Amino acid sequence: MCEKSKKVSQWLTSVFGDQPVPQYEVNTRTVDILYELAVASEKRCNETALLIEDHKQKASEYQADAAHLQDVVLQGVGLSAGSLSKPSSDYLSALVSSAMVLGIKDTSLGSFIPAMNNLTNELLEAEKYDRKLDRELKAVRKRLADTLVLRKTLQEDLDKTKDAQAIESAKAEERLLNMDFVKAKSKDLSFRNNMSADQLAKRHMENRLSHQSLMELSEEVATLKQEIVPLTKKLEPYRDLSPLSLAQVKIEEAKRELAAIDAELEAKVDFMNASIPKGRPL
Repeated sequence: MCEKSKKVSQWLTSVFGDQPVPQYEVNTRTVDILYELAVASEKRCNETALLIEDHKQKASEYQADAAHLQDVVLQGVGLSAGSLSKPSSDYLSALVSSAMVLGIKDTSLGSFIPAMNNLTNELLEAEKYDRKLDRELKAVRKRLADTLVLRKTLQEDLDKTKDAQAIESAKAEERLLNMDFVKAKSKDLSFRNNMSADQLAKRHMENRLSHQSLMELSEEVATLKQEIVPLTKKLEPYRDLSPLSLAQVKIEEAKRELAAIDAELEAKVDFMNASIPKGRPL
C-alpha cells in the first residue's frame, strides 16, 4: 500500500508539474485506481518514447539515403550540390514533388506523360461523375419541389376533410338529438293514445262516432251535395208551378218519352222486316 501511494504521488507530481495536486480522498479503492492509471500512463509514455526514437532513426536514415541519392544523381549528370543555382534547385524540388504526387518511379518524360494521362482521365471521369451527380441533384430537387407541392395540397385537403368531418359530426349529433326527441315524443304520444283508447273503451265509445268515421261521413255529404247541384238546377223551372200543373207536365213528359220509345221500336221492326228475304217466314 505504501509503495502504491508513493508511486501515485510521483505520477501525479509529474503530471501536474508546477501546479498543485488536487486534493482527493485517500483510501484503498482510490489508490488502486490511481496506481492502475499511473502504470498504464508510464507504459504508454515508454511506448511513445520508443516510437519517437524509431521515427528519429528512420528520419536520419531517410535523410542519409536522400543525400546519397542526390549525390548519385548529380554525379550522373556531372553536377554537384553547390553548382546548382537557387532557381534550378527550386525547379528540381518541384520536379521531385510532382513525381511524388504522381506516384512515379522516376522523373523521366516517359513516366510523366502516362501519369499525366492517367490524371487527365481521372479528371474527366470525375467531371463526368460530377455532371451525373448534378443531374441527379436537379432531379431530386424537382421531385422534392413536387413532393412539397403535393404535401401542401394533401395538407389542405386534409384540413378541408377535417372541417367537413367536424360539420358532419355536428349535424349527426344534432340529428341524434332530434331523433331522441322524436322517439321521446312518439313514446309520449303512444302512451297518450293508449290512455285515450282505454278511456273510450270504458265509456263504450262507438266507432261510428270516431274522428275517422265523422271525416268519412263529411266527405260523403260533400259528394252528395255536389251531385244534388245539377238536379237542383234542373228543377228550378218547375219551382213556380202548382202541384197539378207539375203533375200534368210530368204526364206529358212521360207520354213524349213513350211515343219516342214506340217510334224507335217501330223503326227497328221495319228494319228487321226489310232485312228478312221474301218467302221466308219471320
